[in-house]
Amino acid sequence: MLSFSIGGTFLLGFVMNEQKDKLGNQALLVAKTVSQLPELKTYIANNNFNEATKHINPVVEEIRDINGAQYIVVLDMQRRKYSHPNTEEIGQFSQSGDLNAAFSEHYYTSIAHGEHGDMVRAFVPIMSKEGRQIGVVVVGYSVLTVAELLQSIQTELMITILLSLFFSAWGAHTLGLHMKKQMFGLEPHEIAKMYVERTETFNAMHEGIIAIDNDLTITIFNEKACVILGVHEQPSTLIGKKIFTVLPDTRLPEILELDHPIFNRELYINDHSIMSNRIPIQVNGKTVGAVAMFKDRTEVKKLAEELTGVKAFVQALRVQTHEHKNKLHTIAGLLQLGHHDQALSYLTQVKEEHDEITNFLNERIKNENISGLLLSKISYAKEQGILLEIDRESRLTTFPNNLDHHDFVILFGNLIENAFDALRDVQMEEKIIHVSVDEDEDVLAILVTDNGIGMTNEVKAHIFDNGYSTKENKGRGIGLFLIKEIVQKGKGEIEVISEPNKGTSFLITFYYT
Repeated sequence: MLSFSIGGTFLLGFVMNEQKDKLGNQALLVAKTVSQLPELKTYIANNNFNEATKHINPVVEEIRDINGAQYIVVLDMQRRKYSHPNTEEIGQFSQSGDLNAAFSEHYYTSIAHGEHGDMVRAFVPIMSKEGRQIGVVVVGYSVLTVAELLQSIQTELMITILLSLFFSAWGAHTLGLHMKKQMFGLEPHEIAKMYVERTETFNAMHEGIIAIDNDLTITIFNEKACVILGVHEQPSTLIGKKIFTVLPDTRLPEILELDHPIFNRELYINDHSIMSNRIPIQVNGKTVGAVAMFKDRTEVKKLAEELTGVKAFVQALRVQTHEHKNKLHTIAGLLQLGHHDQALSYLTQVKEEHDEITNFLNERIKNENISGLLLSKISYAKEQGILLEIDRESRLTTFPNNLDHHDFVILFGNLIENAFDALRDVQMEEKIIHVSVDEDEDVLAILVTDNGIGMTNEVKAHIFDNGYSTKENKGRGIGLFLIKEIVQKGKGEIEVISEPNKGTSFLITFYYT
């Protein structure tokens, strides 16, 4: 209806202007025809008014009826009327201001606004045979009103409206079916409900979720993602923005180029360490975007600590309990045999050994988590018949950029566990693991060596692959992969030296500058 109203308004305006132009041309033509009548010129030139009106008015009225004019008025130079549809007007003098130019030999048309609507009027001077102006012809045509115009074309108008409504309804129906098919048969309110439910579902998730389309425009950004990445905006305001304007260092767009998922990858984005899964979004086999699901790595680190550190602590407690029982049995036996001096000497020796390693770790390793881990590994090594040596010149006071004690618990835990595995099935008198931590202003170097079974070049080429292991046990092959991730995050270097049946050395170097 709005379209019809707007279109109809412009169309009516155009038709009205066309009508006025057409009537103006017709009025001018009729006025020129009347002004050229010989008898008209003769009677006006004779100045016999009564005789002139008897002959002029009938002729002019006949012409008016033939051409459908509203009126045709013949005036002399005194503006006295010689003809008019209303005979009472004949002989009256015209006071119209539009006549002034006509009495100066001008041809023109004008629009007059009266009580009965608009009139199109044409003014033509009457010239004598000698070329002198002797009067003026005025022809008027009534302009149809909008209502009259619509009534005159009501049949055509009704046909046009009915055809337009029919094709509009058909087009709307066809478009509606097409849109509904594209929207999987859902109604708009159902789509709106699904959108709200989807948004609230994403916001309720414990993981951060970000999705982009092929134009790198954000389509999903939940509240948890804002919290984890430190984005201080409402998630709803981020939708529609380019991903690089919100997170300049994001790695999500690379999934559009790779076109394959990347799982369990640690990233450092917006000064936050996260563990992410990044997956391309495919519709009908075509990649249309990418989605990232991630969580704060602090929680993952805690889980990793449980896998490497806490389990080691529990194991160390069991070993120490077993070790203390053996020591208590030894002391009890010496006392029962009456060897009191030997018992006292044994107690002193045990205390000194324990105090020595404890004091060393407290003084040289400035983190209780790592100290506890190393102490537990030393105790476990004794139970396994392995000598775990820690270089007494070792020192660790600060961590490299982007790393913390969680990373170093994983680092030391997995390096020493790998050394245990290398010595577990080896038959030799001395099984030795050596750990050294060298720190100065510029470099932090960690060295872990063992004299175990060693590795071939083929094994060395794959030891850092996720899930690769020479053991048949499930769930292995993760430790060295985590070590590689930590070294890469800290922008360090790792070197592996190994020979079969001679042992293995891992040297990890971090640079502070």
